[in-house]
Amino acid sequence: MKISVIGTGYVGLVSGVGLAHHGHKVICVDIDEEKVNKINDSEPPIYEEGLEEMLEEVVSDGKLSATTDTLQSILDSEVTFICVGTPSKRDGSVDTSAVENAAKDISQALKEKDDYHVVCVKSTVTPGTTEGKVLPILEKSGKRVGDDFGLGMNPEFLREGVALNDFLDPDRIVIGGWDEKSRNKLEKIHEDFGAPKIMTDLRTAEMIKYASNALLATKISYANEISKICEKKGIDVYEVMDGVGLDHRINRDFLNAGCGFGGSCFPKDVKALRALAKEVGVTTRILDAVLSVNDEQPLHTIELLKEELGELKGKKIAVLGLTFKGGTDDVRETRALPMIEKLLKEGAEVVGYDPKGMENFSELIDEVEFDKGIKDALDSAEACIIQNDWSEFRSLESEDFDGMKNKVVVDARRILDPKDLSEEITYIGIGKGPVD
Repeated sequence: MKISVIGTGYVGLVSGVGLAHHGHKVICVDIDEEKVNKINDSEPPIYEEGLEEMLEEVVSDGKLSATTDTLQSILDSEVTFICVGTPSKRDGSVDTSAVENAAKDISQALKEKDDYHVVCVKSTVTPGTTEGKVLPILEKSGKRVGDDFGLGMNPEFLREGVALNDFLDPDRIVIGGWDEKSRNKLEKIHEDFGAPKIMTDLRTAEMIKYASNALLATKISYANEISKICEKKGIDVYEVMDGVGLDHRINRDFLNAGCGFGGSCFPKDVKALRALAKEVGVTTRILDAVLSVNDEQPLHTIELLKEELGELKGKKIAVLGLTFKGGTDDVRETRALPMIEKLLKEGAEVVGYDPKGMENFSELIDEVEFDKGIKDALDSAEACIIQNDWSEFRSLESEDFDGMKNKVVVDARRILDPKDLSEEITYIGIGKGPVD
């Protein structure tokens, strides 16, 4: 099938490459000419594991190309996916301006199309957006939904860092449609995927995405709250959650305590769901608590450090991991930012290192020194905080900390086993506390 994808961020590019890998002819559309040129040269503008290799494969096979010409891409395709960003506004509600702008461009193209065309929103939008905002814009073309064009909502459930794998091997595929004809067209696109397919209406599809992310975020904040009790009582929260997670009704996933969740989805989506609830007069005590715990958790990490080191003024602290998680260069809502802001406020000298995220993180804050490697970052440091879970941090050994002034290691992601570290290292793990 001929498909156009508007937006080449984490969702758009991964989706486009994944669909092309499944044999569809894909045109990726972006207003950024530099991004378009990179994609056509098989160079992804974002980092995702396996993306560069698969992009090169589908470009060389002629299955995927990129353009800045939205009009022509729609004229040359049967289905258009809207994959643009939907950032948070100040009040937590969703900014849908990019989605609406994409719909305007599509509407102009529909005026020139005689063939039936399906428009599908993949961007994360609150229930009622596709029907209440996108549809009226599309019908300004003079065409009518159901007769001249179809309308769908196909939410993504991609985890950054393993997004390509998640797209190719999903847990489920949710297809919301204006009518059966719209849904059937979208189902045909996904006919080679073996995952369960949920066919529903537009609003339900939109809500499934928010309900899913809010529940996963809740599990994380729940584990983080329990971890504070465990620290006080000398209990390892990871052992607790191993036991809890064996209950098939609960599952172990997303019960790892740490310094909180970040990224482009969980914080934004929980805030958006809370804003939607407020709009319709619903109180959200659980969602409020989820966000409150998440705001406190990176600061709690600094308090654990201060319990060991005392005053931080003038002390060099190395922060390993600046992106919101390992495997990505995305720094949106990274817990490293409030953590480092707190360290700077305490008067510490902060040195940061991340395999892929230093350039992006440097745009968020000025007062951080960046080093080229772990060894340089740890040199003469009083302490280090492991903020995310890159594989090279997981493989750290005792000798890697030899250059530190005080060998205090705060493992905010619990990726090291203190049993493997020398007695000279003071290991502090979230939900575990100091190891004697």
